[in-house]
Amino acid sequence: MRHGTQLNRESERTGMEPSKVYFTDMRALPGTNLQQKLKRLILKAGIGQIDFQDKYAAIKIHFGEPGNLSYLRPNFAKTVADAVKELGGRPFLTDCNTLYVGRRKNALDHIEAAYENGFSPFSTGCQIIIADGLKGTDEVDVPVRGGEYIREAHIGRAVMDADIFISLSHFKGHESTGFGGAIKNIGMGCGSRAGKMEMHSAGKPYVIEEQCVSCGMCAKSCAHDAISFAEDKKARIDHSLCAGCGRCIGICHRDAIKAADDESFDNLNQKVAEYTKAVVDGRSCFHISLVVDVSPQCDCHSGNDAAMVPDVGMFASFDPVALDVACADAVNAQPPIPNSQLKEHWDEGGDHFHKVGPNTNWKVGIAHAVKLGVGTTEYELIRV
Repeated sequence: MRHGTQLNRESERTGMEPSKVYFTDMRALPGTNLQQKLKRLILKAGIGQIDFQDKYAAIKIHFGEPGNLSYLRPNFAKTVADAVKELGGRPFLTDCNTLYVGRRKNALDHIEAAYENGFSPFSTGCQIIIADGLKGTDEVDVPVRGGEYIREAHIGRAVMDADIFISLSHFKGHESTGFGGAIKNIGMGCGSRAGKMEMHSAGKPYVIEEQCVSCGMCAKSCAHDAISFAEDKKARIDHSLCAGCGRCIGICHRDAIKAADDESFDNLNQKVAEYTKAVVDGRSCFHISLVVDVSPQCDCHSGNDAAMVPDVGMFASFDPVALDVACADAVNAQPPIPNSQLKEHWDEGGDHFHKVGPNTNWKVGIAHAVKLGVGTTEYELIRV
């Protein structure tokens, strides 16, 4: 069955054929289970067409901020990792450190948070590697062909060192980008701390003076001599010298330095698309999204609101754009769940994500990804 949206004109201008998106629902009758269905889905979608033999395969996943319970279960990660190993590959689970203050700000805390949420080599059958290193500064500058906002994307080194890239995404709402799917998981998720700051911010980091204890660590870490201390012994950042790398944010043990976080949502979406382009360009990739526990906000929060719609199913494709559009269409076709944020804003018709995030427009990022050649919005949905 062929599908598409009003964004199809953009796809038609690129001359791209409809992409195949494979789908299976969440029904599991006696004698089968969801992990078996997921494996069947990704094999049918063609993951076996990739040459995995003796190759490193990065499986990009969100481990969930502790306290949040809507992130993907580790069982799904194990299914994908096991399939990669059966195909001869060497998988590892990965994510990059966060820009904001939380339990995933550095690699040690990040791995502990992953373990706390059930992700470990024992539960998933593969190792966990935080792609941008201990403090979020281990990065590769990757050129963005055709980029309008980003010349070089700052991507976690382990993501780029991998031979094959797989995104395993929890499809849900997002307060800044409209929804978080494959493109959000790839673009924002693979950015190092400097990359995340570049996407989120039009300005430079700043100091919260009342939290600064004058330890001097930020100044020592700054390669551009942009940080000094005034008579009150509080750190100051000279924005004329600051390169926006974010090292000071990672080094501050008092969380006294913050990113500007002042970029418009439309520009943020387009920057995320450009970072996605940097990650997937010219390499073997495969993408999986699970439309389950569709919470209205990101899994980065240390809590989650009730799901907006019933669980839909599992989707897979070689095209992350078509995958995101297919998932969004599937969510928008669902009725709101009572006592959910969507139900509170409900009226017939319209886009579910815009209802819970009226200041966001996910279609801007999708259109930009199409323009960059990341994929197409027109897709053929194949039920497995």
